[in-house]
Amino acid sequence: MMTDLPLDQVRTLLAVVDEGTFDAAAAALHVTPSAVSQRVKALEQRTGRVLLLRTKPVRATESGEVLVRLARQVARLEHDAYTELGLSGGGEPTRVSVAVNADSLATWFLPVLTRVPQEARLCFELRREDEDHTAALLREGVVMAAVTSSPDAVPGCSVRSLGRMRYLPAASPEFAARHLRAPLAQVLPGVPVVVFDRRDDFQDGFVRRLTAGRSGASALRQYVPTSEGFAEAVAAGLGWGLVPEAQAAPLLRDGRLVGIAPDRAVDVPLYWQQWKLDSPALAQVARTVTAVAAEALRP
Repeated sequence: MMTDLPLDQVRTLLAVVDEGTFDAAAAALHVTPSAVSQRVKALEQRTGRVLLLRTKPVRATESGEVLVRLARQVARLEHDAYTELGLSGGGEPTRVSVAVNADSLATWFLPVLTRVPQEARLCFELRREDEDHTAALLREGVVMAAVTSSPDAVPGCSVRSLGRMRYLPAASPEFAARHLRAPLAQVLPGVPVVVFDRRDDFQDGFVRRLTAGRSGASALRQYVPTSEGFAEAVAAGLGWGLVPEAQAAPLLRDGRLVGIAPDRAVDVPLYWQQWKLDSPALAQVARTVTAVAAEALRP
């Protein structure tokens, strides 16, 4: 219950996490560092858990993340209530933080921002993160909503299906003529490949499926950490790669790309997860995201 968790202590915990140190949190809250330390200790005693790792910067433990998320949700509800009461400081806009994977951001997600009614006065803070890792930002309370690849709801969040993003295995015509004349299962483990970053194992998974788990993609890797740059790198012949269908289609039409396995497109299911809050702003964004996704993604 809220009476069991004093809000001043919960807000202080959030300030320490956001500011990174007890001293910086004290300055932000206009109290002494001693007061900040006492509030955090009191909250830890009340919950019977260590809530912060005293590192530089300070980081929340798993239990601390639960309370940090609570603090952010309370702040959102307070803002919505002040807005409805006309006490929000002269029409201050509402900030909505969302984690989105790079491919969605480059293809279908940005129209969401233009379709949200202007009278809603929303300011978006988008965090680019791989769809397999956006859920972590929700758990930590860093964002209010996220496009994820997981149908399993983060605690305190609701989840709904958006559709499937299709990826096409492709290469430049020159690359295909030079490297891909033999069966793919034989050649892909040894030819150059384009990957997004060092966490990206998407191409490896594709090759493992082709080779029945015997091999991943080649160690000859070109790391290109933007969605647009990734597609251009494949079209430039730096390696083969799995290109989002929306980006691949014009390149295929222009002859800059060729499909290297037309019958092996990869579909990635996407989901919208958001805090379970009765927030008009968040509800409006969710409706718009769902509508845009229904037009842009495969069902």
